[in-house]
Amino acid sequence: MKKEWFQIWNIHKWRAKWLSILTMGRTFILLMLSSMIFFILLGLGGMAEQRFNSSPVSSMKGFASSLTSELFMDMLGMEMPHLNKGKESSSLSGEKMSTFVFQLLTSVNLRDPKSLLARELPGMDSNNPVLLRSATGNKNMEAPEDYHPDATKAVASAKSQEGIIIPDPVTKPSEIVKPEDPLVPTKAPTVENSEVLIYHSHPREAFNPLLETVSTNPSSAVPTKNVMQIGEFIATELKAKGVGTIHLQNDYPAYIKEYNWNYSYKYSRQAVKEALAQNDKITYLLDIHRDSARHEKTTTIIKGVSYAQMYFIIGHENKNWRQNEAYANSIHKKLEAAYPGISRGIWGKTAEQGNGEYNQSLSPNSIIIEIGGIDNTKEELERTSRILADIIADVYFEDQKAKKASTVKSETSVKSGG
Repeated sequence: MKKEWFQIWNIHKWRAKWLSILTMGRTFILLMLSSMIFFILLGLGGMAEQRFNSSPVSSMKGFASSLTSELFMDMLGMEMPHLNKGKESSSLSGEKMSTFVFQLLTSVNLRDPKSLLARELPGMDSNNPVLLRSATGNKNMEAPEDYHPDATKAVASAKSQEGIIIPDPVTKPSEIVKPEDPLVPTKAPTVENSEVLIYHSHPREAFNPLLETVSTNPSSAVPTKNVMQIGEFIATELKAKGVGTIHLQNDYPAYIKEYNWNYSYKYSRQAVKEALAQNDKITYLLDIHRDSARHEKTTTIIKGVSYAQMYFIIGHENKNWRQNEAYANSIHKKLEAAYPGISRGIWGKTAEQGNGEYNQSLSPNSIIIEIGGIDNTKEELERTSRILADIIADVYFEDQKAKKASTVKSETSVKSGG
């Protein structure tokens, strides 16, 4: 009897163990399948987001680019010591790491107090451009500063006594376009084989030293005192290097009836399209602006000489913005290598920060370049313009060489195939 009872108890014991094992196994399989389905859905969601949302704002790219390559190398050096051999100092400081971690967790940049307010004031954060490529000349990751006219002082209503539209703030009387001047747009010159077009969506952005004024938004209709002067510096240098260049100097407020500053890119888009219609070889579109920051934020010193700094702006509303960013980066990288400190990085903007498209859908090589700020001198602007022109010419001739090589390869393939 005792033996039978022991056998029955033993069978129940093993049965309970097997049931427990099967239950655990079933639970494990369910967890495994659930995890697999979760990660598959996560991957599909990421692919869908990348396909349907081309915005740089929604990616980590903008934030990751705020870290320098040296910082990443030092992080790798912690695991592979030979990478840091011969390096005197490490960029992996406690300050940089704490700033990085703090910004990762809170989205607040300790070096930029405005980022703290942006989290508390509705709408303020939407005005922040996104950093796409960091730069030596902008270690604090400060975004470009733009001028936005007050709606109550719209440029459309700012007219002179002669009926000529003047942007706000009004320029000095000696610089206002006179009635006898022809109020017609500058026709795009037809220059054979020209591939570079320089233009200005905000043609009256000017500089205090050139105007001999002190203003938070200097404005002038005189080409030698506004951004057209920068465009002329660049165009002259490019032509001297053998790059066919056209410089549009349209002063839209002077001839467009009911001019409105908010439609600046609409006006410049029409001018660019007319130029493209007359010159079908134009490939590179450079919209030259200036920043609204003060001198200390828009100037760098290289070997004892001061230079105006520059921003590259890419519009998110252009669905192919990555192509434009690639062109901007080809210039930015060369600037970083040859003249570290002049570039302040490549920044992305959406429609919430302005036009958001900036005529960049017209060409994959269409970009905005903001050179200097309201306080930069003519000498600083000219030095930087010549350097920029040199880099643009280098990129241009590299592109031409690549196109020629591609053509030769295609012709060779056709002949061998025939």
